[in-house]
Amino acid sequence: MIQLPRFLARSTPRVLGLDISTTAIKLLELSRSGDSYRVENYAVEPLPPNSVIEKNISDVEGVGEAIKRAVKRSGSRLKFAAAAVAGSAVITKVISMPASLSEDELESQIEVEADQYIPFPLDEVNLDFEVLGPSEDDPERVDVLLAASRTENVEVRVDAIELAGIQPKVIDVEAYAMENAFGLIGSQLPDHGLDKTIAVVDIGATMTTLNVLYDLKTIYTREQVFGGKQLTEEIQRRYGLSYEEAGMAKRQGGLPDNYVPEVLEPFKEAMAQQVSRSLQFFFSSSQYSGVDHIVLAGGSSSIPGVDSLIEEKIGVPTSIANPFASMSIAPRIKAQVLKNDAPALMIACGLALRSFD
Repeated sequence: MIQLPRFLARSTPRVLGLDISTTAIKLLELSRSGDSYRVENYAVEPLPPNSVIEKNISDVEGVGEAIKRAVKRSGSRLKFAAAAVAGSAVITKVISMPASLSEDELESQIEVEADQYIPFPLDEVNLDFEVLGPSEDDPERVDVLLAASRTENVEVRVDAIELAGIQPKVIDVEAYAMENAFGLIGSQLPDHGLDKTIAVVDIGATMTTLNVLYDLKTIYTREQVFGGKQLTEEIQRRYGLSYEEAGMAKRQGGLPDNYVPEVLEPFKEAMAQQVSRSLQFFFSSSQYSGVDHIVLAGGSSSIPGVDSLIEEKIGVPTSIANPFASMSIAPRIKAQVLKNDAPALMIACGLALRSFD
């Protein structure tokens, strides 16, 4: 049976954007007036060590408690949430269907045909679809995006959210959430990103995700194991600190004078190499041989000067993601703190925008 209620669900009340990353819960509440958005509440709450390993939840209770703390810290009163599964946990396929079918008929037809495209028994997956529009080759048919994820990937997120006392309304896909948020930073890019190939490199704690968008639509996504945790561990090793102390020192400063030349600069060089390598994978598996702009997201992209280093090394204009640049913010939120956290909140922002679908 096709299971639609929780996977890429469409109609929603206002929802909290809830990004469950490897090291933290990132939570965001937006409101909208006309075409203008406002940041109402947000929080970044650390997760217990190893409760999420490479985007797989291994400690549901630990994650649920962290979500509960994040909601409390943010001050939000919303009771519904949107979360996402990693792109590596999702199979997507664009298929062609007769344009004359109603949505119910489409669902029945996809249920019949889905086992051709999904390499798991259908009773083990959550499956959803979205009509993209008329097929280029045949106006009598429509292109339909089919997305499937193993049920356990969806249910473990649902369970963690419910443990926190809120109700999951949408389980999205991280790449689509990123694309959703990307619409907000298009105005900061050449020609607003239209007819441009833009690489969004999300460098998290343990994973780096490359999303390439052409004309504001995702055309490629790939994950690699690399992230800011490597810098934290090097600080820990070099200066004899606990992991928590090293993470605090990384954010707040106060490390010895040799930290920048001997630890931070080599890590920035490694980031540039990683971005270059990710792009080479993209070029080798597509007809593209270049990108027009690089946007850096994720916590590690807030390291000072990393954008200019990557621009210099790769030769492509590079900027730091800030989806809140043209938003107003609630009085209780500190603007500078939000700006520092903004690159790490792209997925949470894309999920919070599901409130206004």
